[in-house]
Amino acid sequence: MSSADTHVVTNQPPPAETDPSADPALLAALAREGAGWHLPDLRRLGRLAGSEQALRWAEQADRYPPELRTHDRYGHRVDEVEFHPAWHALLEVAVREGMAGAPWADPRPGAHVARTANILVWGTVEQGHLCPASMTYAAVPALRAAPELAARYEPLLTSRVYDPGLRVPGNKAGLLAGMGMTEKQGGSDVRSNTTTATPAGDGTYRLRGHKWFTSAPMNDIFLILAQAPGGLSCFLVPRVLPDGSRNTFRLQRLKDKLGNRSNASGEPEFDETVGWLVGPQGRGVQVIIEMVALTRLDAAVASAAGMRAALAAAAHHVRHRRAFDTLLIDAPLMRNVLADLAVETEAATTLVMRVAGAVDRSLQGDEGEQGYRRLATAVAKYWVCKRVPAVVVEALECLGGNGYVEESGMPRLYREAPLNGIWEGSGNVNALDVLRALGRDPVGVAALNAEIEAARGGDHRLDRAWDHLRGRLVSAGDDPFAARRVVERLALVMQGALLVQHAPPAVADAFCATRIAGDGGLAFGTLPSGTDVVGILSRIASAD
Repeated sequence: MSSADTHVVTNQPPPAETDPSADPALLAALAREGAGWHLPDLRRLGRLAGSEQALRWAEQADRYPPELRTHDRYGHRVDEVEFHPAWHALLEVAVREGMAGAPWADPRPGAHVARTANILVWGTVEQGHLCPASMTYAAVPALRAAPELAARYEPLLTSRVYDPGLRVPGNKAGLLAGMGMTEKQGGSDVRSNTTTATPAGDGTYRLRGHKWFTSAPMNDIFLILAQAPGGLSCFLVPRVLPDGSRNTFRLQRLKDKLGNRSNASGEPEFDETVGWLVGPQGRGVQVIIEMVALTRLDAAVASAAGMRAALAAAAHHVRHRRAFDTLLIDAPLMRNVLADLAVETEAATTLVMRVAGAVDRSLQGDEGEQGYRRLATAVAKYWVCKRVPAVVVEALECLGGNGYVEESGMPRLYREAPLNGIWEGSGNVNALDVLRALGRDPVGVAALNAEIEAARGGDHRLDRAWDHLRGRLVSAGDDPFAARRVVERLALVMQGALLVQHAPPAVADAFCATRIAGDGGLAFGTLPSGTDVVGILSRIASAD
């Protein structure tokens, strides 16, 4: 035997080049929510997302995180962040494919649905770079509270050109936006912010203070909350002023984060920093909440994309790996696990696409969809973000030890999984927002009721669960201690109603049996005997 024989590789899966756009649940939702016209571009993006090149970009962007450069060689303050070229390659695709502000310049119905579908596909590759794209998208409607500023900046925020580098915004081909809300003493309690904004007498304000967690600090403009004479207000703060000078935006440090390592998050300090008022003084929260509502939905969408990426990796591995002379996919327990993960992933995808459809139709003036959107965004943000860590953990286990090494990509998914549950309001914040909406938004409640009632008669377990839950919703606001349980059940009923109406019977039945009726266990892979596992697994066959 030659020495080389000891290194013959057998029983290892071949390299995977998957197509995350080949997802039946996603493709059906794309057409159902009014963006069927986007199908050719989505499939093209899917082929790129599954390519070896894209996976290489993701690995490099995570392996070589951004570096802060506070001063140049001569001692001048520059406050710049340097990124690996892979980061720029990923972000260029995101901007070019309309995942930043582009939908606001597209009058076609379904434009915002198409963007969500793109994130579900491209978000399987790497998610850190989607943070600046998400904030740019969400900044546009918030900025419209200041029509003159919107007229100046919106055409550049909706551009499909990625133009990195700190320069005068008006001289660039495209802009990215960020936001700065939280401070170290308050976190989500932004009304406790101490950053001040003093009128300068020339229509601008001078900001002074310190923000605690501001992501993508190399973006061009930021919406910042600060205390003005009239109360907490929102301000547009550019990194570079119209005369070409640097605005004071001192980056004290970059956060050393658990995940999301490709994306820089820092602590900017403002000292006589120039800003322009967006909306009336004292209405800063109301202005920026428009931005937060959209980034909350993006958090849920990214979580659904993370589920899809984990499921695809697990499916590929078990279809090629043998144990005890049997392909793992042919082992009953493994089939149960994979089918259970597929049910969870389809439920998440279907829900976030439905909310994206509500966003699109609400922007066209549909009041019912506006109400549904307000409630469903917070529900989806709470529940989908809660489920993705469990999905990724189970999928990682399908790979065994192979899944625990960095080159598999699974550790990056694992580190990323908890993030979206924290950003844009933690679980408690979103759960309480749902309770407030239930008590104060009759239009939203009526729209939610109509949505679930449309599934009436499709599954008796769903009907019983909804009848029981609907009674609790009336008084849910009286018991904040039960907020999480109420919102969890509401999320499950909403997902169940969508699957009963739109998913194959195998998927809807498995979901209602395990998530609605509670016949399943607490771990994945506990679908009851008799479940149509073959029918469920056929939904992910196109992943490989």
